[in-house]
Amino acid sequence: MPALLGAELVVHIRLGSVVRRFVEGNIVVAEDRPKFDAAVKSARRVRDSVAVEMGLLILAYTVGIWIWHSEVALGSATWYALPDAMQLHLTKAGYWYAFVSIPIFQFILLRWYMRLVLWFWLLWKFSKLNLHLSAAHPDRSGGIGFLGTNSDAFAPILFAQGSLLAGVIASRVLYQGQNLMAFRMQAAGFAVFFVLFILGPLVMFTPRLDRAKRAGKAYYGLLGSRYVFGFEAKWTPSSAPGTGKLLTDDIQGLADLANCFSVVSRMRLVPFALEDVTFLAATTVLPLLPLVLTKFSPEQVLVGLAKILFH
Repeated sequence: MPALLGAELVVHIRLGSVVRRFVEGNIVVAEDRPKFDAAVKSARRVRDSVAVEMGLLILAYTVGIWIWHSEVALGSATWYALPDAMQLHLTKAGYWYAFVSIPIFQFILLRWYMRLVLWFWLLWKFSKLNLHLSAAHPDRSGGIGFLGTNSDAFAPILFAQGSLLAGVIASRVLYQGQNLMAFRMQAAGFAVFFVLFILGPLVMFTPRLDRAKRAGKAYYGLLGSRYVFGFEAKWTPSSAPGTGKLLTDDIQGLADLANCFSVVSRMRLVPFALEDVTFLAATTVLPLLPLVLTKFSPEQVLVGLAKILFH
């Protein structure tokens, strides 16, 4: 809950900055600015809708409680319930947990899911506009690399998701005696799913990035041919190699052009990098690490880490 609530301010500030970058960086062309503004206003209207949030709250107190009762609640004795063959008998603390704590948590979680879907819808609307992308941009993403670098704003949400999974696994290990290692594939799949959930929608910009890269390679390839041919025509026929005085500007211009073409050739077709994927994956998995203590003692963990670090 603290992670989800704390993310409110972080995401609000960062995503607001991301939206402004489309305008400040002249990525949205002037004729599409009305469509851009209309999409932003529409997204804000849904985000701030009281009716939508009331619907989510009702969903949490109906479907959410049913899912928790039928799929999440343990079938063995715990602090919140004493099950028998017929039903789950909640303790006094269990009633608070089931009808206050769980629905409030599910409401906050559903609210975030709604906002994430809304954010992805807004990016989809942006991807359909006539964007001004440059293959020579140093971010290697046509000028929209800020979409990937700002994805870490969602890290608190992924941390909360990892904490939720860690709690579910811990309950089954501690109360039902299940083997921790039996959950390794679920944990790995969970991390992959949520990283794809955050970064996957950015692939919608791939067609435009691909067109920008192809256009950039064609443009700078033609420019390079003209420059090289002019360079050779100016210097090669007039004298043998090693004679004459080459102008520094000519050599530097040739080098700069080669560097520019190299940037265009290495342009990514997605607006994020490997480090963005790694950071989000590590954030998701981090809350799962303490589960190791359910299988190994702290001393065994420290000895194992020492062997890895100093072997």
